[in-house]
Amino acid sequence: MKPSDFPTLAEPLTRNAALPLSEQLAQRFAARIRDRLLAAGARLPSVRACAAQHGVSPSTVVAAYDWLLAQGLIEARPQRGFFVRESSENARNPSARWSNDASKNEAAEAPSLQRPVNATALIRGMFAPAGTRPQPGMGILPPDWLEAPFIAAAVRKVAASRQWPGTALRYGDPLGDAGLRQTLSNRLNALGVPAAPQQILTTVGATHALDIVSRTLLKPGDAVMVEEPGWAVEFARLDALGMRILPVPRGPTGPDLGVMAQYCAAHAPKLFVSVSVLHNPTGGSLSPSSAHRVLQLAQQHDFHIVEDDTYSHLASPHATRMSMLDGLQRTIYVSGFAKILAPNWRVGYLAAPQALVERLLDTKLLATLTTPSLLEQALALCIEQGQLRRHAERLRTRLDAARTRSVKLAQQAGCRFAAEPAGLFGWVDTGVDTDVLAQRLLDEGCLLAPGSLFHARRGPSTLMRINFATTQDAALWRRLRLHIEALR
Repeated sequence: MKPSDFPTLAEPLTRNAALPLSEQLAQRFAARIRDRLLAAGARLPSVRACAAQHGVSPSTVVAAYDWLLAQGLIEARPQRGFFVRESSENARNPSARWSNDASKNEAAEAPSLQRPVNATALIRGMFAPAGTRPQPGMGILPPDWLEAPFIAAAVRKVAASRQWPGTALRYGDPLGDAGLRQTLSNRLNALGVPAAPQQILTTVGATHALDIVSRTLLKPGDAVMVEEPGWAVEFARLDALGMRILPVPRGPTGPDLGVMAQYCAAHAPKLFVSVSVLHNPTGGSLSPSSAHRVLQLAQQHDFHIVEDDTYSHLASPHATRMSMLDGLQRTIYVSGFAKILAPNWRVGYLAAPQALVERLLDTKLLATLTTPSLLEQALALCIEQGQLRRHAERLRTRLDAARTRSVKLAQQAGCRFAAEPAGLFGWVDTGVDTDVLAQRLLDEGCLLAPGSLFHARRGPSTLMRINFATTQDAALWRRLRLHIEALR
């Protein structure tokens, strides 16, 4: 069931129906929980707020919540309210190892058990389209922005070539198409990252590249430093592998170096995962001084750095990248094309120190054997002919204009930016609990990305991530303002 097919909680309950109002309300919540549109740990509205929202008595809401409690779908927490209960499948596998806080005072403490972020709910609820309304929580550019006829033309050209039939009947190069790897090598060297074709491994998207690195370099129980706020799927992915996640506060110019130093001394981390350029969700980029200090820590404490440069096509080519300064000694560079081309292509890659390539390749072979050479050859053609570059330039220009308008609308709605607006995403402070705000907007068919999703330890947050490309509608911000004022 898609979110657009689901009856919203905002629809009036049917009086004089066969089912009592309490059962109607309970079944709506139950369906949303079972379809994973309400993630484990999500807080339900208070009894009074829910009663006001649906025009029923508090006793009706109490009866509905009692039914959900009896079904094991929610749990009551004293002095806090009602929360979606973790599924029995997750309860049987409590492998999460999260640190208590990312503050300097507690960075050296041993991590404690916490519930992982529900990445499935994020993917199903936040990234899946929900009707035709604006989707501020969307993680990619809108489809109409990504329309690029040259992609289909490149695929047809490759498929019609004399070499293609022979290529299609073989698995192909395990590292990835040689032509694409040469093209990517040229691009990386232009950015200042010295990567030879034999140091590059193609993958099924950037997320697959991150997974290959984790499975190759880590074992269950290893400590991994990850920027916070950060990508919820990365927290959940590492947790699923049994890693100890050490959240490092991300500031405007990079990670908190003091917290990193304390983690290094106390936990001997094996890896640091960073989105150094146009960080998700804050939009910040790494400063040269921060980059140098992180590399010094990596050298002193013997850990690798995974630099996720997913947003490179939307950023300045002169942005500071640790892979450039390090020369791929302790860094592993990861990127892809989902943000500016058809996301369904799933073409990504990594560039690594030569000494790690064979180990990384073994991991790739065990998971996917090879990657689709048709798409890789077509992508190489788009890059070589300059079509991708021109397409990216058009997107950056359009995104700059969209960002200017979104910032103005957000500020008029009474919101402020917790970080300097840049790139695709904005980190917005609403002044109210954005989990509650997100639920209210979801009831109207509009998906938000509440700040709690971007933290290792999920808790109430007044922040939310917006997509500048999908927040151009003034009516959306007027609606948001009404909800925000109602929650204050």
